[in-house]
Amino acid sequence: MPTTSDGSGSHPRGYVRDHGSHPPLDYPGYGSTALRHPQRPLTLLPHTLTEITSPVLGEDRLGAHDHDLTRQHDGEPQGQRIIVHGQVRDSDGLPVPHSLVEVWQANAAGRYRHTGDNWPAPLDPNFSGVGRVLTDAEGRYRFVTVRPGAYPWKNHQNAWRPAHIHFSLFGRAFTQRLVTQMYFPDDPLFFQDPMWQSVPDDRARERMLARYDHDSTQPEWALAYRWDIVLRGRDQTPFESEEEVLEDDE
Repeated sequence: MPTTSDGSGSHPRGYVRDHGSHPPLDYPGYGSTALRHPQRPLTLLPHTLTEITSPVLGEDRLGAHDHDLTRQHDGEPQGQRIIVHGQVRDSDGLPVPHSLVEVWQANAAGRYRHTGDNWPAPLDPNFSGVGRVLTDAEGRYRFVTVRPGAYPWKNHQNAWRPAHIHFSLFGRAFTQRLVTQMYFPDDPLFFQDPMWQSVPDDRARERMLARYDHDSTQPEWALAYRWDIVLRGRDQTPFESEEEVLEDDE
């Protein structure tokens, strides 16, 4: 299949990337994109059975507490307990059922459980920061976790990432994966965060914000936030152009 290039990266002909709402592959304010964005035409490999068949993602493959990041250890983690829930929809507004949704995040002090994260914030022995769930028949998902803290990274002077949760969504095959981030409203760090700023459309950027959901908040137990994910179309959620790994946040 031939490829095309419009200055923001190469892609298969026929694939439409909405440059008005998705971040560019190379964003000057985000330093590591200069090292990892495509600089040559992509080489497309023929799909084999692995790429075109569905992964085995039955509910029996999920652990009992994969959806509850506060119950994966002997004790409870530190921090504000929250519920994060929403619906995954397609471009027609229809629910996307039985999709694997994965999350990963920093703990309440803003530190990941990862060898590459060694800034002087405490690790929480009762919090790993990873979870996964399958959407139900109506495309709904639900996680219980703690609100992550902000953390420093070395992108620019006095750089801090706003509080966020990483989301990964799988489609019908392992090659069909989308990665994005959910942010919290009224965070004071948006003004200096290049990942947030790299989304060119203000309205699209707002679609990465969760909203406080008082009706789903559980008294004396957890605050709730709702965040719906739209895969394509006019109301699509901005997705990252490639997987973000922890080292890019450091």
